[in-house]
Amino acid sequence: MTKIRTMVVDDEPMARERLVGLLGQEKDIELIGECADGSQAISAIQQQQPDLVFLDVQMPACDGFGVIRSVGEDRMPAVVFVTAYDEYALKAFEVHAIDYLLKPFGRDRFQQTLQHARAHVERRRAGDLGRRLMSLVQDIKPEPQRMDRLVVKSGGRVFFLRTDELDWVEAAGNYVRLHLANESHLFRETMTNMEARLDTQQFVRIHRSRIVNSDRIKELQPWFNGEYVVVLHNGTRLTLSRGYREKLQERLGKGF
Repeated sequence: MTKIRTMVVDDEPMARERLVGLLGQEKDIELIGECADGSQAISAIQQQQPDLVFLDVQMPACDGFGVIRSVGEDRMPAVVFVTAYDEYALKAFEVHAIDYLLKPFGRDRFQQTLQHARAHVERRRAGDLGRRLMSLVQDIKPEPQRMDRLVVKSGGRVFFLRTDELDWVEAAGNYVRLHLANESHLFRETMTNMEARLDTQQFVRIHRSRIVNSDRIKELQPWFNGEYVVVLHNGTRLTLSRGYREKLQERLGKGF
């Protein structure tokens, strides 16, 4: 069981003792500190980073809201406000407190609040874990190896092609067809993998079944329904789909 690291902040000794006693009966709660004023609380929260804080609203010098402002809402743990005045309840929720205890409170009300706190801490932990896992996946996910040379077998012969010699690439079933100069070759690869392995500074996808070498583009001609015709230097005419228009604009560094 991962315990909820909890802190109690209240300038009234009897109020602190009451909360500490109730929390001490909960097996999933680890009490890591008590603070008698806001200044102590700010320092303790920053150093110990608890999961949950029971925070008195009315304290001399620095009240509960001042503690939150000093620590920063984005760095505060889950907060349950403790107050003797109901007027502070609404303001408590405005600063994202998960609940509040109105003094004097009974065991039932305390248990209800603690259940809210448990659920909140669990959701926060799950969110943090998810973000850490996604970060880890991104860190260890291998980058596709960029190709600068292709080895193509055709008619019993083996061709060594430099990727910068390609004019454009089109889908052909389970293959792609590589177009360069006055010849073309079939190459066993998917369009998605081909796009990932070509240099994105030079090659851009203009259609779900076509990738073009941007250095070979001569002009763009408006077509129907927001589409364009991409004209290459060798006279080849290819359709630019609307869904890929933004990619080409980014590559060219200008809108059209």
